[in-house]
Amino acid sequence: MTLVDKVQKDLVAAMKAKDALRLGCLRMLKTALHNRKVEKGVGSELDEAEAMTVVKSLVKQRREAAVEFRKGGADDRAQQEEKEITVLDAYLPAAVSEDAIREAVEAAVKETGAVTVKDMGKVMKAVMGRFAGQNVDGKQVSQLVRQRLSG
Repeated sequence: MTLVDKVQKDLVAAMKAKDALRLGCLRMLKTALHNRKVEKGVGSELDEAEAMTVVKSLVKQRREAAVEFRKGGADDRAQQEEKEITVLDAYLPAAVSEDAIREAVEAAVKETGAVTVKDMGKVMKAVMGRFAGQNVDGKQVSQLVRQRLSG
């Protein structure tokens, strides 16, 4: 079952259960997936990697919004964003472990011949390519690459 199909099935279940939070999140996700499909063009379908990218971007938006709400003193709004993150996280695969990222960084550094922070872009591209379609935090990868190349 594709992610789009799973979202649709869960949307119907949330309607029947009258789960307002879940229903709102799934409607938002379904709309974002539909918009991405329209952006791709007529007759094209989203593959799973593209669908995961849409979910990741929604989660990232919610995290950033929660931080900003907390800075502004709107804790209730921040909590709402965090609840939405919990719902959306269920549609992402398990996060890649830090050890797996470190191994990929080491392999990418050897592969690309990178020696300084100036080579960070090449290493990042290689590492992110290895984890395509998986749930990996780009910020964490960036930090680990920077540590490796500067240390």
